[in-house]
Amino acid sequence: MASFAAIVVGSGQAGNPLAHRLADKGWAVALVEREHLGGSCINYGCTPTKTMLASAKIAHEGRRGAELGVGVDGVSVDLRAVVERKNRIVLQWRQGQEKHAASRPNITLYRGAARFVGPHTVAVGDEHLTAEHIFINTGTSPLVPPIPGIDRVPYLTNRNIMDLTEVPEHLLVVGASYVGLEFGQMFRRFGSRVTVVEAADQILPREDTDVVASLQRALEAEGLAFLLGSQAARVEGRDGALRVTVRRSTGAEDLVEASHLLLAVGRRPNTDDLGLDAAGIVHERGWIKVNDRLETSVPGVYALGDVTGGPAFTHISYNDFQIVVHNLFSERKRSLSGRIVPYALFTDPELGRVGLTEREARASGREVLVGAIPLGYVARAIEQGTTEGLMKVVIDAQTERILGAAILAPGGGELVQTLMALMVADVSWKLFHEAVYIHPTMTEGFFALMNSVK
Repeated sequence: MASFAAIVVGSGQAGNPLAHRLADKGWAVALVEREHLGGSCINYGCTPTKTMLASAKIAHEGRRGAELGVGVDGVSVDLRAVVERKNRIVLQWRQGQEKHAASRPNITLYRGAARFVGPHTVAVGDEHLTAEHIFINTGTSPLVPPIPGIDRVPYLTNRNIMDLTEVPEHLLVVGASYVGLEFGQMFRRFGSRVTVVEAADQILPREDTDVVASLQRALEAEGLAFLLGSQAARVEGRDGALRVTVRRSTGAEDLVEASHLLLAVGRRPNTDDLGLDAAGIVHERGWIKVNDRLETSVPGVYALGDVTGGPAFTHISYNDFQIVVHNLFSERKRSLSGRIVPYALFTDPELGRVGLTEREARASGREVLVGAIPLGYVARAIEQGTTEGLMKVVIDAQTERILGAAILAPGGGELVQTLMALMVADVSWKLFHEAVYIHPTMTEGFFALMNSVK
């Protein structure tokens, strides 16, 4: 049995920097990874999707050039070349992670699946490792819903759809959240016909209706079709095509034929074979329970990132690493309590979000002020021909603090973090009401946004 100061299971956006930091502190670290270093973000998530979204945006801008008086003839998409570029960038990031791990002699890298055989003992193949501190960062995988017939037809997830080298004729997407909408718009811009099926009555069910209505209009203007309040009830393959029975909330059924099927209905934790019960780690259907300092029910064993069922974003996983390291080496402790979570949907326009929605803020019983403007009020948006979208801010009337914001605009993810700065600083929204903004910029829209608060 090999003993270490720490075992890190999974090399995602918490596991990798954690292993590196502990090694730099002089700890002997075992880093266990069954596939590629870098986790989902580098290999199957952020890096490859945003690389391909950039190609899709160029194709779209080329086609709409005439709107701005620029003639662009013969826009075409070579999906094989798009994928090859994506693969090169992913490999570059992955190799960087390999070099970082190899540069630290007190990191021992184990290739294989980890399995707990006791509270502080992990088996990797025939080897047993033990440590006082163990950190779980195993992430999630695509959830495959129990649609009758799904096990007899080929289907796509966020992982293998990025390996396609020919543009699908008709892509049917099940799920209208982050994965479904980003890939749906991407492949529409590549040239596919795209239909999105969503069980809820709106896309992005957790967001405010005015925000998603604006986004849906933008996506429909590009040709995406939506079947809301609907579920995929059956699927079968016939004559080289997929036939999907879509059942509406009224009970009526439609038959939709498609060339490809993308499942984008959620994630499941990668803990099936981790041996949580053998370690005594409390979990619910595989999602690991942690306290506000990310420690599990077993002292000294922590879980970080998506596997806890918290916000499933790379930057949150990295922040988990920051919290754990701070608490290990600093007298002043940090916790999840009060953490402000920004996030973005990388459609075009891009939805940047932070904090509470208007619906959540009102449900909390607070007295709420709301400001909202269409993007058509922003000079820069008019000038560049990108007026579909909106800006919205939700404020606590008593404390004058921003509770949340939604920016649906080009660069919405960048813009919303400016408002987040006021939240982090814990200062009044009125500082922005009286601010001076560069003209013409998208951020200048905050002047009209703050004037709209009521």
